[in-house]
Amino acid sequence: MNCVILIGRLTKDPDLRYIPGTGNPVATFTVAVNRTFKNKEGNYEADFIPVQVWGKQAENCANYLQKGRQVGVSGRLQVRSYETQNGERRWVTEVVADRIEFLEWSSKENGSGTSEAPRSFEPTGLDPEGFQALDDDDIPF
Repeated sequence: MNCVILIGRLTKDPDLRYIPGTGNPVATFTVAVNRTFKNKEGNYEADFIPVQVWGKQAENCANYLQKGRQVGVSGRLQVRSYETQNGERRWVTEVVADRIEFLEWSSKENGSGTSEAPRSFEPTGLDPEGFQALDDDDIPF
């Protein structure tokens, strides 16, 4: 079983790229997650965890998340390696997100910092406001 759930704050704005050839959007960002215990000096420390998100969620993250915003991430842990130009093998451990929860909501444009109810962006087939039309036959009462 490979399941990861994180709540933390972005350390910088998401970086959105489009994969050459396919045009698939991918956003990467780092989430600072506080540890639950104090160090020897009596201070809390944080882990800085890289996150990768694909598709429409990636574009939504790039449009609505920014440095300092609190976010919930659900996904899987991925370990991959690559070779540098010098021939050295490098290893990367990151979270590939299936779901992103915006725990503080504000657009980048207004920068007001106001918070609303958490919103989630995942491929669900819902309209942008989160509502889905129902027929009267679908209502259970």
